Amino acid sequence: MPAPGTPETPVWAARANDAARSVTRHFGRRLVFLPGTHLAASRCPSNRFPFQPWNYWWQAHYVDCLVDAGMRELASGSRFDGATRPSAGALASRLVTTIRLRNFLRYVNSYYDDMAWLALAALRLDGLAEKSHKPGRRRNARLQKSLSPQFESASTDHMGGGTFWNTTRDFKNTPATAPVALYFARTGKPERAQGLLDWLDSTLYEHARGLYLDGAKIQEGKLVLAEEIYTYNQGPVLGALLELGGETNLARAAALVGSAAEHLTVQASPRQQENLVLRGEGTGDGGLFTGILVRYLALAAKDLRLPAVTRATARQLVLDTAEALWTGRATRTDATGRTSGKHDGGGWLVFSTEPRHPATETYPAGTAVGLSTQLQAWTVLEAASRVQ
Repeated sequence: MPAPGTPETPVWAARANDAARSVTRHFGRRLVFLPGTHLAASRCPSNRFPFQPWNYWWQAHYVDCLVDAGMRELASGSRFDGATRPSAGALASRLVTTIRLRNFLRYVNSYYDDMAWLALAALRLDGLAEKSHKPGRRRNARLQKSLSPQFESASTDHMGGGTFWNTTRDFKNTPATAPVALYFARTGKPERAQGLLDWLDSTLYEHARGLYLDGAKIQEGKLVLAEEIYTYNQGPVLGALLELGGETNLARAAALVGSAAEHLTVQASPRQQENLVLRGEGTGDGGLFTGILVRYLALAAKDLRLPAVTRATARQLVLDTAEALWTGRATRTDATGRTSGKHDGGGWLVFSTEPRHPATETYPAGTAVGLSTQLQAWTVLEAASRVQ
């Protein structure tokens, strides 16, 4: 493979390849040694796979990352991990199959946002197959047939609209409503999608900061808001607004990019006061949040329907966040978790949970590394390669 930064491999594509290899090699596993299966461990190192906690929606974003890498493989004509290893598309296909096996032979689970993320990733995997001139997978069609009714059922008029978070059906939130809206928009149901976006705008949009709150429920006959603001909630809203288009939606999208730059960024270092580095949201589920926002900011950065200043801001958010994560990376040189401060080409890259802090600080030597944070960094690096 050409060295990062050579004409053959642009710098961000090379860095995304490094992240892809680190995740697939160090977290990727067969499911109980079954041939043709592939799943990611929730943390590494660990000797408890596959008996670790089951994080269905992390695996969905793993599919998305592999699709990103697969798209770059098509463009470059070379595999991200060498000619002798499986392509990104092949791993993604195995992963979708294995998610069903690990999820007790079904794609349905108790959380509508989890299912929406997988449905969106499977749509993109079908797109990769089409670009590769390979036949579509009947399995993916069955997945859509299984999950689509779940989204219809969860998107009700209760509380004026929106999508329930889980099968308890007492809380509607942005994490479920926004990706379901994006799914509807991408599957020929623009009216359903627009209705969900309008509910978000009327119920969970905070005008002071121009961002979307987490959710709402009815308590004692009153609507009670969950007022937390997370990075990832803004991402699929942005994606759905861009997917639907139209003057009002595009204006909302432009405003959302500006609000993210103003309210969700941190100063990476005293020398980088002009940088727009998005904040991290910790470990566990939060370890994926910022990566999700960056995925959709990359779409905004290349959308010519948006004002030039909006596209430039989105691009800077992507690239500055990617640069901070890359600069703060560490390399673990063995399974016990010893680290060195730079990538030597033969180690395991570890990325920080928080772009403004180095990985050696957020993941000290000897600690297990969470899958979510590494998928987040990979997602950001893929986004940077697309806007480069």
